[in-house]
Amino acid sequence: MFRGQLKLAACAAALSLAVGASLAPMTASAAQTGAEDAQAVASPAASPGMTPAMTPAAKLVQLIDDYWAFELAESPFRAEEHGVEPARLLNGVAPADYERRAEAYKGFLDRVRALDRVRLSEEDRLNADLLEFILKHDVALSAYREWRAPFLSDSGFHSGIVRRIKSATLRTEADYRRYLDRMAALPEWIDQQIANMRVGIAEGYTQPAEIMAGIMPSFEALVVDAPAAHPLHEPLENVDAALGARKGAAVRREGEKILAEKVLPAYRALLTFMQEEYLPAARPVVGVSSTTDGAGHYAALVRYYTTRDDATPDAIHQLGLKEVARIRKEMDGVIKDAGFKGTFAEFQNFLRTDDQFYAETPEELLKEAAWISKDIDGKLPSLFGKLPRQPYSVEPVPDEIAPNYTSGRYVGAALDSDRGGQYWVNIYDLKQRPLYEYPALSLHEAVPGHHLQNALSAELENVPTFRQDFYPHAFGEGWGLYSEKLGLEMDIYKTPYDHFGRLSFEMWRAARLVIDTGLHSQGWTRQQAMDYLAGNTALSMRNVQVEIDRYIAWPGQALAYKIGELTFLETRAKAEEALGDDFDVRAFHDAALSAGGVPMDILRQRIDAWIAAEKAKGG
Repeated sequence: MFRGQLKLAACAAALSLAVGASLAPMTASAAQTGAEDAQAVASPAASPGMTPAMTPAAKLVQLIDDYWAFELAESPFRAEEHGVEPARLLNGVAPADYERRAEAYKGFLDRVRALDRVRLSEEDRLNADLLEFILKHDVALSAYREWRAPFLSDSGFHSGIVRRIKSATLRTEADYRRYLDRMAALPEWIDQQIANMRVGIAEGYTQPAEIMAGIMPSFEALVVDAPAAHPLHEPLENVDAALGARKGAAVRREGEKILAEKVLPAYRALLTFMQEEYLPAARPVVGVSSTTDGAGHYAALVRYYTTRDDATPDAIHQLGLKEVARIRKEMDGVIKDAGFKGTFAEFQNFLRTDDQFYAETPEELLKEAAWISKDIDGKLPSLFGKLPRQPYSVEPVPDEIAPNYTSGRYVGAALDSDRGGQYWVNIYDLKQRPLYEYPALSLHEAVPGHHLQNALSAELENVPTFRQDFYPHAFGEGWGLYSEKLGLEMDIYKTPYDHFGRLSFEMWRAARLVIDTGLHSQGWTRQQAMDYLAGNTALSMRNVQVEIDRYIAWPGQALAYKIGELTFLETRAKAEEALGDDFDVRAFHDAALSAGGVPMDILRQRIDAWIAAEKAKGG
């Protein structure tokens, strides 16, 4: 039950969902050095550069500088993504490291709350509000010590760190040296993660036993017999092109030695721990409320992922029930339009079993996703005035995590990266990947969903750098779900089955409100949750299982989608009513995305201001 960091972009979440405050944790032996370095970077309570005579604006600038310096000192991969030389190889994941970061965030939070915001400009108030939002949730959730269970149902510290290491920019000899050193540091880091999980075992804070069967393959996939079979070997295969044959051969030999003597034994030891210690101790109840102070923990997660301080599990559960009933009526209409003679359950079975709805090869599925994505690309100018410069590609989900992974996900990239954003498509078990889902999935994960929103956020100018990374889940996931509905305006859904696929996806997100709160606050069982999702959507049974395990392992995150989407629909409807014939959907979308990710209450305020400005233009 790990919380992905709000301050991290969706791309980072996809790569290291369960690495948390440490995008790539440092070794145990480096922890003390890391702590000393971080302490030297920023004194959260009172920066050395602060003076009583400073204006509120100057104090905010100093605070943001101190905060960002601290973040980059703590997160070397994040530093690299922003063109800053990392202070160390890896972040600290010892309990003391998490405690130190929590204390730092408390100090920063005190400073931002002490600002006289009345004397700040509108843009500076927004910067202060966003920083306060990040910090207050960092502080609130640090109390629950989520580092004791550092993996989810489809990813975790063990796989996330591999992809972070191998996906770092490798162009120079110094880059490859850092890559080798990071591999060499992995055994101590894995040992620290094991120690953290032992704390979780002792305190009853583990992932539930009932979902572990789907998680274990991701640990098993990283235990291989030869260095060349491990994912961290991949950068060694291209080293000659970067460094030349002689230097490349030397790096390859050293890398293979590190893999054979350090990395492979470390992953074998980790698997042994998981099999012999963790599995027997995994908790018997699926809901997070069954853990110590679990009800308080879940309530904090609900506020975090919805970005609303007034959100409660009970209210969200009731909202979900209403949305499920509304969408079901639309689904019944589509079934009638399709000319199907049978019950809802029979139509679901037809969609899940008829061969016409499934690709025969992985290549066919990838090509279908790519074709749909390019079709959407060509229609974006009808709905957006500003489009991102960064391109994206369609890629398969990595083999080692595919069995228990969702059908698709977006993985972003830094603007100066060697690659663009990536729309991951899961090609594992093709008979569980119905083609009628891919129009909605592509709209959500690629464009105008996550890639468009995240790339535009990364391109923000004249804002503090932390805002380019800021990913409030209700905004990001709500925009993705809203984007699925934009497919109607772009004529992306060609058949009744495509339309039903979209409604099935919307129903899926509405059902999440019911299921997530049911699991974590109302005592639902895993089977009860699976039956509810299967009975209300056309999702394949494998996707149903994968999704329910995801909600169990990652409490609260599933609430972000519908809460965010409803807010985008609400603000658009308000703008359309207020502006009438003067409403321009392209200008509305540009305004909604103009500040990057923001909490939902701030989005409402910004759209209200935009409506007033548009009225003034016509006045």
